[in-house]
Amino acid sequence: MNDPTLIEDLRDLTVVAPAGDAGTLGLAAPPVLDLDGLLEIACDSLVEAGWASLSVLPYLSAELITALRNEVELLDNSDAMKVAGIGRGEDLVQDRSIRRDRIAWLEGHTDAQATLFQLLERIRHELNRRLFLGLKRFEAHYATYHPGDFYRTHLDSFQGRASRIVSLVLYLNDTWGEGDGGELQLYDRDLPGQACARVLPEGGRMVMFMSEEIPHEVLIAGRTRYSLACWFRRDEIPLPL
Repeated sequence: MNDPTLIEDLRDLTVVAPAGDAGTLGLAAPPVLDLDGLLEIACDSLVEAGWASLSVLPYLSAELITALRNEVELLDNSDAMKVAGIGRGEDLVQDRSIRRDRIAWLEGHTDAQATLFQLLERIRHELNRRLFLGLKRFEAHYATYHPGDFYRTHLDSFQGRASRIVSLVLYLNDTWGEGDGGELQLYDRDLPGQACARVLPEGGRMVMFMSEEIPHEVLIAGRTRYSLACWFRRDEIPLPL
C-alpha cells in the first residue's frame, strides 16, 4: 500500500451497531459480526499481511473503555507509572531518544481488568485454534504518552526467540482527531522501510500484529494518549522482557 494513511478493507474491521440499535432515525443497521467472525477475519489478515485493525466496541462496552481509561489516568496523575525502557533484563536501559512513554503492568485485580482479561483469553484461544501458534499466556500494561512523546521504529520480539508472538494494542482515548498525532505507524514486513498503515488511537480501536515480523512506531503525540499493550506469548514462565 503506497499511502500509509489508508487501511485496506480486509484489515480495517469496523463493526457496526447491532440491528435495532441504529439510533433515533429508526434506520436498520447492517448485521454485526459476532466475535468469532471478527476474529476469523483478523486471523486471516494476520496470515496475509501480518497485522489487523478492528473496532471492538461491540465486545468491550464504552463503559468498560471508560473504566480502563480512568484507571490509567489515575495512575498517570499519581505518578505511579514507570518510565519505559528498551532491552531486556540486565540490558534494560532508558533512552529518551528512542522511547518516552510511561507504563504500568496489569494484574487483572480490578473488575475492569478482569473483564478485559476474559476477552484477551478468548483471543488467545482463537489464535491458537485458527493459526496453531501454541500461545500459552499473555501479559499487558497501560501506556501513557504525554505531548511530545514517541516510540521510534522497533520490533516487539527478535526472530526465533519464541516469546512474544502476537502483539495487541487497545486504545482508550475518549476522542482523537487527525491533528492530535500519536498514530501507530506500521511497516510492511516484506518491504523494509515502507509504511503500510497509520492508525489513529481512537477509543475502542484494537490493532493486532505479528511481534517478530511487523516493525512499527508511535508518532509524536500532540496531547496525552492512553493505550493498553498486550503480548501473547509461547513461553510458559516469565522471561526477561
